[in-house]
Amino acid sequence: MRSADLRNVVLLGHGGTGKTSIAEAMLFNARLIDRMGRIADGNTALDYDAESVKRSASVSANVTPITWLARKINIIDTPGYFDFAGEMLSGLSAAASALIVVAGGVEVGAEKAWDLVIEKDIPRAIVINKMNDENAEFEKIYAKIRDKFGKSCVALQLPIRKDRALYGYVDTVTLKAKVFDKNGDVSDLDDIPDDLVAEAKMLHERISEAVAESEDALMEKYFGGEKFTQEEVIRGLKAAVRMGVCTPVLIASAYENLGIKELADNIIKYMPSPIDIGDTTAETPDGNIVNITKDQDAEPVAFVFKTVVDPFVGRLSYFKVFSGTVRSDSVLYNPEKDAEEKIGQLYNMRGKKQIPVTELVAGDIGAVAKLSVTVTNDTLCTKVNPVILPKIEFPAPQLARAISAKAKGDTDKIVQGLTKIADEDKTFKFEQNSVTSQLIITGVGEQHIDVIVSKLASRYAVSCELSDPKVAYRETIKKKVTAEATHKKQSGGSGQYGKVVIEFEPGYDDELEFAETVVGGSVPKQFFPSVEKGLQQSIEHGVLAGYPVVKLKATLLDGKYHPVDSKEVAFISAAKMAYKKAMPDAQPVLLEPVYSVNIYIPDKYMGDIIGDITKRRGRILGMNQMPRGIQEVNAEVPYAEMFSYATDLRSMTQARGYFNMEFVRYEEVPSNIAIKIIAEAKKDFVDDDED
Repeated sequence: MRSADLRNVVLLGHGGTGKTSIAEAMLFNARLIDRMGRIADGNTALDYDAESVKRSASVSANVTPITWLARKINIIDTPGYFDFAGEMLSGLSAAASALIVVAGGVEVGAEKAWDLVIEKDIPRAIVINKMNDENAEFEKIYAKIRDKFGKSCVALQLPIRKDRALYGYVDTVTLKAKVFDKNGDVSDLDDIPDDLVAEAKMLHERISEAVAESEDALMEKYFGGEKFTQEEVIRGLKAAVRMGVCTPVLIASAYENLGIKELADNIIKYMPSPIDIGDTTAETPDGNIVNITKDQDAEPVAFVFKTVVDPFVGRLSYFKVFSGTVRSDSVLYNPEKDAEEKIGQLYNMRGKKQIPVTELVAGDIGAVAKLSVTVTNDTLCTKVNPVILPKIEFPAPQLARAISAKAKGDTDKIVQGLTKIADEDKTFKFEQNSVTSQLIITGVGEQHIDVIVSKLASRYAVSCELSDPKVAYRETIKKKVTAEATHKKQSGGSGQYGKVVIEFEPGYDDELEFAETVVGGSVPKQFFPSVEKGLQQSIEHGVLAGYPVVKLKATLLDGKYHPVDSKEVAFISAAKMAYKKAMPDAQPVLLEPVYSVNIYIPDKYMGDIIGDITKRRGRILGMNQMPRGIQEVNAEVPYAEMFSYATDLRSMTQARGYFNMEFVRYEEVPSNIAIKIIAEAKKDFVDDDED
């Protein structure tokens, strides 16, 4: 297979529009499966994993190749639900073109997909699916497409309907009418239906204009009134699609396999090959920019865009070859890990089926099992010419939940399972919070979190419970106080004695600031570290609610020692006693973490978002106008008010808004809220004691 004969096409769009069904029909037409599966039945070739079957929806990106018109099309099917945006971005990174699938209207998922392909400058077409539905309204959907995405969107097909079903279509490129048979094949109609003649001719003229814009020679021919040849139309329209001058709009009904063969034809004719896309920029390990050519005879360069960790098979790495040819049983180099990888058997994937291949040329997509150190976003190349390809920018996970095992002793199993899940999912993170002792998992949304918990149960046989995370509060003081304490113990033999006088006051650093002004040797220098050690141990728990103490300065002013009985342990204990005596009188206060939050929303939601941030005790710091009618809202909000924000923002903006947040500092909790937090913390202490 030559690179010029490849087409890498990603299916994008809102959930439920039929992306997987389109891929299924294409597999069937290519005679790679015997019958078309159904999403609802859980028997499609691509949505094979347990989580997709359980939800009757894709939760991961899957790749399958077909051979069509003597070319190879790598179909990359991606989830439409926003919780799995990381999978969509993985698939998009391997594509040379995109099909944005809509059905019934222009959904939010289509809008987001359009913004992505525009941002990444990926050639695209739009497929209006489910056109066999009795209520399908092509005219309204097409008008919405042009209204949302612009006049570059041109219908290459007009549906012909009969008895409220899809009967055939008009090819606006050739101005010929076609009719479907029961197998989805087409035959010619004698004439274009009268009610479609005018629109078909108008669309044909728009296509001719797009063809003319692709080349100066074709522009001259167009203005000279000459007709384009079929070869010129295909060449010119393909160039127009690559340049973004034309976005073809096509029709289909995947369940009935109508228009799918024509869709594959049009992918071959008008979508670019890897060669058409041109070079890719990369960096050398020392930071120099280099071009990676799509030459299958050059040095091999490949990029891992997806990882699947199977408890039985192990790690399976999906990669795209950007240059050269990758062969089975070869050795490649990972420059970021400074390690060589043995490339074993290469595969083309068709859902869960692994199809062995001997080599993959520039532009092709495949998989390899059991790489030692290579993970998603890593580049593989030769050691003599090391390069690093641009990485996928995955969305940061924002919805946090505390997770715990239902059965005692299963915590280690949870951590082991989460580690493997994090290997394959770059939009998921987990950590053990040292303050609250909770295991915290963070995902993109509720469905994402649900899938993670479900995977723990099905793959790693551990059942879990979720709860809101506890906030890692801190405590500090606002008043200077001095305390004196003596530790004295005499029980026969050697005794223990140590006396300290310590001044406590607000500090500037989160770490304890320890100083001493002892004069006259009342406390020998060798015991200064013991006093500091006692204080370090003490500040792990404050006197209000037991949270760590920050911004505290402690100065050892004076004390007393005994030449025989004074020991390290005595001064540690004396320091702890002074701390406990002083802190209640030092006006202790509770501090809460505050986060900087950047929210991105369409203009029309601005009022709702600002009002909601205010309700969350947040402060609006500024607003910035972004491209394509998006507003950026900058705010600072207490973390305790942000647990459900990922879900709430999606609800308020019909999934059009998104945000990121980052810790900035601790601030004093308002007294009325602090009272409740302290009471709850003391209740927890009582419960723990009872346990």
